[in-house]
Amino acid sequence: MLAKRIIPCLDVKDGRVVKGVNFVNLRDAGDPVELAATYDREGADELVFLDISASHEGRATMVEVVRQTAGEITIPFTVGGGIGHVDDMKRLLRAGADKIGINTAAIRSPELVSEGARKFGSQCIVVAIDAKFNPEWGEWEVYTHGGRNATGLKALEWVKRVESLGAGEILLTSMDADGTKDGFDLKLTRAVSDLVSIPVIASGGAGRIDHFYDVFEEGHADAGLAATIFHYKEMTIGEVKEDLRGKGVEVR
Repeated sequence: MLAKRIIPCLDVKDGRVVKGVNFVNLRDAGDPVELAATYDREGADELVFLDISASHEGRATMVEVVRQTAGEITIPFTVGGGIGHVDDMKRLLRAGADKIGINTAAIRSPELVSEGARKFGSQCIVVAIDAKFNPEWGEWEVYTHGGRNATGLKALEWVKRVESLGAGEILLTSMDADGTKDGFDLKLTRAVSDLVSIPVIASGGAGRIDHFYDVFEEGHADAGLAATIFHYKEMTIGEVKEDLRGKGVEVR
């Protein structure tokens, strides 16, 4: 079994890290380059940077942030937000990103997943999926544009499709759990993890140390991603890993 990964997420807006609840009420959480270097020292397995403003200026800012960060850390990092073309992927990979996260663009142009995988390798392509439970359907719906737009796509059908297109990994965010600190959405995570053979990163809802154990054991996730609890020093990556080791979960 592969070791489980602990991944801090940095939502970057106008060159600063921000965090909110259910995708709104954002507050400043610091400088992305400094935070990335700190997480590298603290034992994070990877990092995820998401440019949540994704304006033209935001993308320009992000390339510089990626370049600066690459010079400060040794762990892999994924960059997403505002990526609409293979050229955008190439620009960020050249700046030092290891993987590219795509969400809205993958839904608009699914061929972008296969183009990216063909050009840079599947291991470089992370499809980010923001999902929210739709009570009328009795299952989860995919949202885009930072959780603002419902797509009408069923999340479980979409994950199978992006896997077939060549995605190397799924970054799965539960919009219902995001920022609540009540725990990961175990039902959603397990449904997706059991459906695909590529790794699933669970995101949204981490608030206590045991939530990570739950998402690996019950949610079958390959990695647990969190923001608030790490940014505001509610717990450290080292503490999470120590707890997991004590419960028999293999971590790096």
